[in-house]
Amino acid sequence: MSQDITDVKSYMQQVGQQARQASRLLAAANTGDKNNALLTIYEQLKKAKSDILAANKVDMDKGHENNLEAALLDRLELTDDRFEGMLKGLKDVAALPDPIGEVTDMTYRPSGIQLGKMRVPLGVVGMIYESRPNVTLEAASLALKSGNAIILRGGSEAFESNQAIAKCILAGLKQAGLPEHGVQVLQTTDRAAVGELITMTEFVDVIVPRGGKGLIERISNDARVPVIKHLDGNCHTFIDRDADPEIAVKVSVNAKTHRYGTCNTMETLLVDEAIADTLLPKIAEAIIEADDAMQLRLDAESKAILQNNAKLQGHLNDANEEDWDTEYLAPILAIKIVEGIDEAISHINTHGSHHTDVIITDNYSKSQRFIREVDSSSVMINASSRFADGFEYGLGAEIGISTDKIHARGPVGLNGLTSQKWIVYGHGEVRG
Repeated sequence: MSQDITDVKSYMQQVGQQARQASRLLAAANTGDKNNALLTIYEQLKKAKSDILAANKVDMDKGHENNLEAALLDRLELTDDRFEGMLKGLKDVAALPDPIGEVTDMTYRPSGIQLGKMRVPLGVVGMIYESRPNVTLEAASLALKSGNAIILRGGSEAFESNQAIAKCILAGLKQAGLPEHGVQVLQTTDRAAVGELITMTEFVDVIVPRGGKGLIERISNDARVPVIKHLDGNCHTFIDRDADPEIAVKVSVNAKTHRYGTCNTMETLLVDEAIADTLLPKIAEAIIEADDAMQLRLDAESKAILQNNAKLQGHLNDANEEDWDTEYLAPILAIKIVEGIDEAISHINTHGSHHTDVIITDNYSKSQRFIREVDSSSVMINASSRFADGFEYGLGAEIGISTDKIHARGPVGLNGLTSQKWIVYGHGEVRG
């Protein structure tokens, strides 16, 4: 249960002070100590699996009672497979190279000094997120491995799950001899805690919001601490006239139907007019076959191609301008016919969210144009947008995805939670 914290400001000041103190100890921790803590947490989680899944069931039952949207319930649920995936992600982070202390770009200057850059922790990370209790562990593991302290504020809908996971993290930190306040999961669901967290510039170095567009807009507008963020995931797949038809069908089905409640799910399918008559019906039929609940929102050209297809009746709707800008997080797909790669790139850069966009083509020149000119944090050739994920990118896990262009872009893993400082070696040189 949430603690009865009546003075949220004082509570958050205490949390911030504890995090700052812990961050200094974690920054000095060696790789062995950090890995030992992660593996100790791993053992604690394994022992507590039944307790964690029981806590998650409490959250799920409350979610159903409160009529949470299907996408939120999907994110909230911890199945056996997802729990095992959490554990695997934790071990993967422990196995990753430690970025802290890495020195690059060493060079000599005419003055005699030698200088380079050293990778260092950011300090204290504040994270605000909805549903997805696995994020609690992913964020904690990445913060610890990169030498940062972290303050985690999960959504009220996942409170019991997050507290159960936090208990294991705390026990692991204590057993491993690292500061127990290196990871703090807030013990209040009071929304005022968020307002304090995003303005505590004396204690918090960066904020990472992860959730719906409304949450991220609020954090971005109100924060005084720098924010790493993406607002939404309006992802596109463009089927070029030189696409392999089999790949086009396979990738489109996976990109849309693999999971709906994720930011890397395809929301708009763009099809080159040169092959639309023959290929679009195959793609549409395959997507409907994968999920009979799917609704297709069509521009005039795609409607003309599909409207008399008996297999698609009951699934076809007219698209409007709003559909091109919408992240559905649901079994809804917008479809548009484009004249070719120029119109596809223009549409994506105009209506997309700069998250993840895909071209299906066997034409090398056009594939290279696409990855150069599409202004997104991940751009792919002949692969599903569902790969835009820290785990799939070999980051072990991710603390979030950034569509910003400064500091971190795309899935944010260990390096995204670090900065660099200049280091200088001298032999008594003085400036003349």
